[in-house]
Amino acid sequence: MSSLPRRSLLKAAAVAGAAAQFSWVLGRGGAQAAVSAETPAADRPSTVSWLEPGGLGAAAGSTFGAAWPQGVHPGDQAFALTTADGADVPVQTWTTARWPDGSLKWTAHAVGPEAAGAERFTLAPGTPATAAKTVSVTETGRRITVDTGTVRAVIWKDGGKLVESVTRDGVKIATDGRLVLLRQSDLDDGDQGNEKWERFDGEISGAVVEQSGPVRAVVRIDGKHRKGSRSWLPFSVRLYFYAGSESFRMVHTITYDGDQNKDFVRGLGVRFTVPMRDAAYDRHVRIAGEGAGFLTEAVQGITGLRRDPGAAVRTAQVKGEKLPDPATWDQRVTTRMQYVPTWGDYTLSQLSADGFALRKRTKAGHGWIPAGGGRRANGFGYVGGVTGGLSFGLRDFWQKHPAQLDIRGAAGDEAEVTLWLWSPEAQPMDLRFYHDGMGQDAFPEQLEGLNITYEDYEPGFGTPYGIARTSELMFWANAATPAAETLVAQSAAVSTPPQLAVAPEDLVRARVFGGLFSPVDRSTPAKAKIEDHLDYLFTYYKDQAEQRRWYGFWDYGDIMHTYDEDRHQWRYDVGGYAWDNSELSPDLWLWYAYLRSGRADVFRFAEAMTRHTGEVDVYHIGQWAGLGTRHGVQHFACSAKQQRISTAVYRRPYYFLTADERVGDLMHDLVDSDETFLVLDPIRKIRTEPYTPDRHALSIGFGTDWSGLAAAWLTEWERGGPKAAKAEARLRSTMETIAAQPNGFVQGAGLYDLDTGRFAVATEPVVGVSHLSAMFGLVEMCAELIDLVDMPQFKAAWLDYCRYFNASKTEQAARYGKNFGTLLLFQGHSRQDAYAAAQLNDTKLAQRAWAKFDKSDGYTAAMVWDKTPVQGSAALEPGYEHLWISTNTTALYGLAAIQNLALVGDHLPA
Repeated sequence: MSSLPRRSLLKAAAVAGAAAQFSWVLGRGGAQAAVSAETPAADRPSTVSWLEPGGLGAAAGSTFGAAWPQGVHPGDQAFALTTADGADVPVQTWTTARWPDGSLKWTAHAVGPEAAGAERFTLAPGTPATAAKTVSVTETGRRITVDTGTVRAVIWKDGGKLVESVTRDGVKIATDGRLVLLRQSDLDDGDQGNEKWERFDGEISGAVVEQSGPVRAVVRIDGKHRKGSRSWLPFSVRLYFYAGSESFRMVHTITYDGDQNKDFVRGLGVRFTVPMRDAAYDRHVRIAGEGAGFLTEAVQGITGLRRDPGAAVRTAQVKGEKLPDPATWDQRVTTRMQYVPTWGDYTLSQLSADGFALRKRTKAGHGWIPAGGGRRANGFGYVGGVTGGLSFGLRDFWQKHPAQLDIRGAAGDEAEVTLWLWSPEAQPMDLRFYHDGMGQDAFPEQLEGLNITYEDYEPGFGTPYGIARTSELMFWANAATPAAETLVAQSAAVSTPPQLAVAPEDLVRARVFGGLFSPVDRSTPAKAKIEDHLDYLFTYYKDQAEQRRWYGFWDYGDIMHTYDEDRHQWRYDVGGYAWDNSELSPDLWLWYAYLRSGRADVFRFAEAMTRHTGEVDVYHIGQWAGLGTRHGVQHFACSAKQQRISTAVYRRPYYFLTADERVGDLMHDLVDSDETFLVLDPIRKIRTEPYTPDRHALSIGFGTDWSGLAAAWLTEWERGGPKAAKAEARLRSTMETIAAQPNGFVQGAGLYDLDTGRFAVATEPVVGVSHLSAMFGLVEMCAELIDLVDMPQFKAAWLDYCRYFNASKTEQAARYGKNFGTLLLFQGHSRQDAYAAAQLNDTKLAQRAWAKFDKSDGYTAAMVWDKTPVQGSAALEPGYEHLWISTNTTALYGLAAIQNLALVGDHLPA
């Protein structure tokens, strides 16, 4: 056997093990039953298609992730991408995760403009096609130059300008790409007009090339905003380039490190200078409204004048084409052109989710006139002339209001374009805590507050210091003013960046994320009913986001926790009932819903949540870096700062499906977050025994705490990150020492040594079970780890926890010496019954799983799935409500339904 190539050995192992890989699933209708026994998984390519219709459109390119069963492809496998009709598409491939045996688990793939026009692709082992144009990167002492074959960008490694220039065919389209920040030092809460503000400019601390082609190049730039001796508001900017493309993408992140009572952001923007070479009448401004709508104007218009220059002249200007020689115009126009005003300045401001205003003026020092308005602008524009210009756009423009687009000086030699992530025309960004503490100075009063508003308050903990926000922008270097259909396509690419995705069946076959999902299945009335309920719940939250306007720079992507049936309103202003902040894993519900369905609307909803919860709800710098904040009125308000919110388990699906580097950063940053337990005891308010954090004896729970640590360690290990060896060692040592506890997971917690990465093994058994322990990703992490790490004792400990949580108190006491006490969330825990049933081939456990799912404490069979209209004076905006729905129950119902169908679907009662 030693003479066989490694790839043959891997394939042989995969084929031989295929039946064993799926054998534990109960019944023939389980998740893996769809895999044909005639075709080994090793011989199956991946099917790839666009998430939304329309293909690549005007985007630069697309990057997507593909999953592979263990043992199928060696770590150095190359891949080829072909269209449905057999045409080769150039593709760049890299590894994002490996299985423990070194075979490929997740790969990332980048395609450029050659992918345009095709709808479906096949990804299979092979030699990738060579692109007609490749992207190249060169570095000198202070600059990085990226050439896509169509455009060339020069990027600074220091100083105040991120992008020195963007050229096309030797013509400068844009220069001096930079960041701008406006700070206001106080807020006038009255009407005295005392506001003062100052400007800070982005200053680079370093830039690195993360990828250099041949299809995709990535440059990361870090720094802070500076004015004089003060630097603050750190930024991290990534620029993405694809071979042959005329555009590039920017992912822009800021981390708030100011004083919430003094540092109010008045404006936050990205700015470029655009050279204006053409005659004023050959310069053009295009600003998108809603949908395909556009403001279409020239800097100096020749339409609508009292004298007509001629139909050919007017038509050319509206199209953005070079005007005929003025000698051919009606001379009554050409001799008076000096009296036709030039309009050099334009502003579109979107200060809410429901309205934008557009205005323009001739130049600074003169009055503005309204130029239109509407409801929701796409956040896209163009300025330039017939010899070239810059298109620019900000994604989620109205969703993350207040936002703004500015064009200044288009009538001069240079126009200035600013994409405001926070509009300077809006109220300044106010991150002050929303109340004065109300006398909750000590734990007793704070616990009383928790018992009335569900808010876990503690002085000094409601701080935004360290939270972050990421925005996405696109830029096109056009050789001429684009035609209307091109501009519409560019605007659409900003609003919904084209995304390639592998088929759900391929993800199921690969058994990623614990193998806890199967394709949507309506094969029986009982299954169809559950599928209908899952669809209902997703649609409800999607509709509620719109009806209740869950939008805004810091809010978009999150959902509310609990509904107030008396006010017909979510409890947005009641303590811990307000923003959800990932409570009980809605992130996972949404991602598992996507993994099994491939639905674009689910993906986009989950994507927005991942962007929010991984940034806004988590601290990235400061004393609590690596911890997230529990649900509350403000995303950072609650004093419970815990691993259960920052956990990498919520980010993993998006990262592996898209290879997004920013989300990769977030997960890598959590590898050493076990150190946070030295800083903050997560259960400090309810401890009954004295406790002082000790580096060699840190109290860490086996549920919400360890699952977060384990997710970060697993991700670093399988990605092969710089701390992979440490992460693997910590993962294995903690798994081993949890399993060694007298009561395993039921022990509840252990004393952890930061230096050895091990839990001390307790001498006495303890029953320390909480209904929350497993509901923040522990179920999913244990399923993955049991598949990956051969540790029978750990598997046995987890299966015991799964079997006994929903068991009777008598059964619990017989096994552990005492029962688990009063518990909740039995429906959510039914998926643990299902998992144990599948692993142990236990029909009774499978039946119990469905009994607990349908007739316990969640959404029961008696629930009526209807919509109650809310209108008139009962609500601010008309819509509908469902009084039985809460986010906790929804998330757990969704996860239990998805996982139970995958694991014990054939045991679902008729």
